[in-house]
Amino acid sequence: MKRNRNVKIVATLGPSSSDADMIRALYTAGADVFRLNMSHGDHSEIRARHEIIRQIEKEVNAPIGILADLQGPKLRLGVFAGGSEEIEAGQAFRLDLDATPGDATRVQLPHKEIFDALEPGAHLLVNDGKIRLKVRDCGRDFADCEVEVGGTISNRKGVNVPDVVLPLAALSEKDRRDLDFVMELGVDWVALSFVQRPADVEEARAIVKGRAKVLSKIEKPAAVNSFDDILAVSDGIMVARGDLGVELPVHAVPPIQKRLVRKCRAAAKPVIVATQMLESMIESPMPTRAEVSDVAAAIYEGADAIMLSAESAAGAYPVQAVTTMNNVAAEVERDPTYLQIMAASRSAKRATVADGVVSAAREIAEATNVLAICCFSESGTTALLTARERPQVPIIAMTTVPLTARALCLTWGVYPVMTGDLDRFKTAVVYAVRASRTILGAQAEDNIIVVAGVPFNTPGSTNILRVAPCEEKLIFRQEPG
Repeated sequence: MKRNRNVKIVATLGPSSSDADMIRALYTAGADVFRLNMSHGDHSEIRARHEIIRQIEKEVNAPIGILADLQGPKLRLGVFAGGSEEIEAGQAFRLDLDATPGDATRVQLPHKEIFDALEPGAHLLVNDGKIRLKVRDCGRDFADCEVEVGGTISNRKGVNVPDVVLPLAALSEKDRRDLDFVMELGVDWVALSFVQRPADVEEARAIVKGRAKVLSKIEKPAAVNSFDDILAVSDGIMVARGDLGVELPVHAVPPIQKRLVRKCRAAAKPVIVATQMLESMIESPMPTRAEVSDVAAAIYEGADAIMLSAESAAGAYPVQAVTTMNNVAAEVERDPTYLQIMAASRSAKRATVADGVVSAAREIAEATNVLAICCFSESGTTALLTARERPQVPIIAMTTVPLTARALCLTWGVYPVMTGDLDRFKTAVVYAVRASRTILGAQAEDNIIVVAGVPFNTPGSTNILRVAPCEEKLIFRQEPG
C-alpha cells in the first residue's frame, strides 16, 4: 500500500485493538509497524495479536513490522499500613529494606541495588515525579531523605533514580522469559527498556543472536550521557520522552530529542519519537493543537517514525488517532520548509563508496524526472544509507530476507519488497521495474534509479547506480531458474 508520507507510524496494540478487524483498520489507516507491549497482556494474547498481523501481511502481500517492547526492571515502593500517607515538603522520610508496612515517616524500598548506588544529594522520584525526595544520608539498607515535593504517597508506586547509574541489568527475569518467547514467535524488532550503558544492549544482542533487530529506548539520563556508545551497538533508537521528562527537567527534553534524532540520522539508524504524542485522543476524537504541533515537530526534525501508545492500545479512538497522525505527517511533508530542513540537516560526511553511490542517487533524483530509488540489500544497509539522504522520491528496498524487509518498515521513506534471488544486475533491474509498477503505478515513460552491490549478497558492497526506464518488456522478462 502506497502511503502519502515518508515518516512511519508505530501503533501499539492492546485491549482496544486486539481483534483482526481493528488491526486491519489500523493498517489501512496508516500503521506501518505494530508494537506489542510486553508490560501488558499475557503470552497467549501477544501470540494471538502476532498471528493476526502475519495473516494481514499475507492478505496485503506486503511486509509489516512487529516490535516487541520489553518491560525492563520495575522499581517500586513497598506498602503502607493504611494504603497511603500524606507527606509534606520539608519533612524527613526514610526508605529502607524493612518489610514492615510503612507510615508517614518511612516505607520499604525493596531494591538493595538502589541503596548500593545512592549518595547524599541524589534524588528519588516517586509516582512519575509527583513526590520528590532528596537523600541527606544513606547506607547499605537505608536512605534518610528530605521531602522536596510532597503529596499522597501510596502502595507500590514506581520509583525513579535519575542522578545515579544503578547496578541493574536492563533485562529482568521476566524480560528474559519474554525475550525467549518473542524470539520463538518471530518479531522483527526488540525494544529494550532501562538502558543505561552499551553493555545493556550487548547483553540483549547476545540472546537475540541476529533473529531480530535491537532497539534501545532512551529514557534515563545515563543513557543520554552515553548515547553515542549506545547508538553504536544498537540497530535503532526510541526517544522515550515520558520517562525522560520524569527524570530530567521537562524543558531539557525537546533539545535532547532534536539532538538524538540528528545523531541517529547521521548514523543511518532508524529513530522513533514516542510517548504522549496524541494523549488526549485516548478519550477524545480530536487532538489538541499542542499535540498536533508536537507530532509535526518530530517530523520536521527528521524522525523515522512516530508512535502511538495508549491512544491506539487502550483509547476510545484508535483508528482516528492513526488517521490524525497520517494526516499531520502528509501535511508537514508537503511543506516546502520541510524539504529545506531535510536538505540543511543532511550529513555531508562521505566515507565509503556506498555513501557516495546513495548520495549520487539522491542528487540525480532531485535533478531529473525520476520516480523512485530502488535499492537491493540483504542486510538493509543500502536502504538505510539511502533513507539517510532523505530523497524527495520514494525508496523501494528489495531483499530476499524476510527479517530485513519487515525491519525496514520502520525506516523513513522505504517501501520494502521481497524478491527472488539475484544472479546479475539485469535481474535487479527487472525486479525494480516490477516493484515500481506495482507500488507506484510506474508507466513505460517513467525512469527509476537502481542501486545495488556486486557481488550480490555481500554486505557493504554497494557500487552500482543505473537510471532505467520502466519498460513493459521488463515486466514479462523470464526470471532466472
